[in-house]
Amino acid sequence: MMLFEEGFEKIIGYAHPLGTERVDLLHAITRTLADDVCSDISMPPFNKSAMDGYACRIVDIKNLLQVIEEIPAGTVPAKKIGVNQCARIMTGAMVPEGADMVVMKEYIEKIGPDHILCTPENSNTNICYLGEDVKAGEQVLKKGDFITPAHVAILASVGGVDPLVYNKPTVAILSTGDELMEPDEIPGISKIRNSNSFQLLAQTQQLGVTPEYLGIVPDDEVLLKNMLEMALEKFQVILISGGVSVGDFDFVPKILKQLDVNIHVHGMEVKPGKHLLFGERANHFVFGLPGNPVSSFVQFEVLVKPFLMAMMGNSATKSCLYLPLEEDYVRKKGDQLFFVPVTITGQGTVLPVEYHGSAHIHAYTRAQGIMEIPKGVFILKKGEIACVRPL
Repeated sequence: MMLFEEGFEKIIGYAHPLGTERVDLLHAITRTLADDVCSDISMPPFNKSAMDGYACRIVDIKNLLQVIEEIPAGTVPAKKIGVNQCARIMTGAMVPEGADMVVMKEYIEKIGPDHILCTPENSNTNICYLGEDVKAGEQVLKKGDFITPAHVAILASVGGVDPLVYNKPTVAILSTGDELMEPDEIPGISKIRNSNSFQLLAQTQQLGVTPEYLGIVPDDEVLLKNMLEMALEKFQVILISGGVSVGDFDFVPKILKQLDVNIHVHGMEVKPGKHLLFGERANHFVFGLPGNPVSSFVQFEVLVKPFLMAMMGNSATKSCLYLPLEEDYVRKKGDQLFFVPVTITGQGTVLPVEYHGSAHIHAYTRAQGIMEIPKGVFILKKGEIACVRPL
C-alpha cells in the first residue's frame, strides 16, 4: 500500500488543463484565468481627491483662501488653483491643476460666502496620485489565478469584459449500495439516506463545476457496469461513493478493470479514506471514494479538489496554514497519515474537534480546517506547528 504523498503525486500527474474559452465577466467567478491580464489604463487615471474637502496649495495653507469653484466627482475642473485660492472638491473628483493638497472639510472654517481658513490639524495631502495603484500596461492578474469577487472587480476596472479562462471538466457523481435511499425517502429497517452523493455534489459545485447526479446504483454487477460504461463515454471525471473496499459486494474495482480502466491508485496509508481508488481510461478519470461520509468528504478535499482545480488550470494543488496547537493531541496508532477536523481559535491556534470516526460527518459542520498528523507521529505537543488545510 503506497504512501498518501506518493498517491497524491501520481494522481495529480494526470490532471491537465482542458482547453480555453472566453466568458462574459458576469460568469467569470470560480473560473481560472488562462492568460495574464494587463491594465489598459493607469489607476487612478488622474490625481483624485481621497476626501470631501478643499483643494489648495500647501504653501498657502495658513492663509485666507478664496473658493473659486466646486468640483463634483466625474467633472473636469474648470480653473487652475492660484495663490491663496482653493476649490471645494468631492471624494473621487479630479484635483485641479495647481493644487497639491486636499484639506478635509472637517478642518476648515468658513469666512463669508467664498473664503475659508484651514485649522492646524492638517498633515496628509489626501490625494490619490495618477497611476499610484496601477500603471497602464502593468500586469494586474496572472495566468492560473482562480477568479474570486476581488478578481472580478479588477477585471471590470481594466476592461476585461471577456476574460480567457480554462474549460471546466464534466463531472458525474453516483453512489452504490442496496442499503441506500434518496434523502426525500424515509429509511426502512437496515436502510440509510444517501448523504454522500449530495455532499460530493455540493463540494463540486463549490468549485464552480456543475456536476450531474446519476443516482444510486444497487449492488448488481450488470447494472453497475452499464452505468459506468455510459459514464466513461460521457463524462471526464466520475466520482463513485462506495463499493471500492474489499467486501464481497465491492464490485467497482473489478468492473473498472473489465471496462479497460487503468487503476493507478487503490489504497494508501491514510485515514480516513484508506481504500480510495483512482483510475484512467483515455483521459477520462474515475475516483472511487469510500462509502463512509467522512472518508468521502476528506478525500474529496485533499485529492479530488486539487485534481479538479488542476484540470481547470489552477496549479495551487495544496493550500496549507501552519498554525500552533492549542493543546496536546495524542493518538493510539501512528501507522498512517491521519486527517483530523479542527477549529481555529481567536488566538490563531488549532483546536481538534470532537470526532468519533469516519461515520461522524457532524464533526465537519464545526470544523474550519483539516489537520495533518504525519505517519509515525503519535503525539503533537501544545504549541507545536501543524499543517492545517482550510475548509
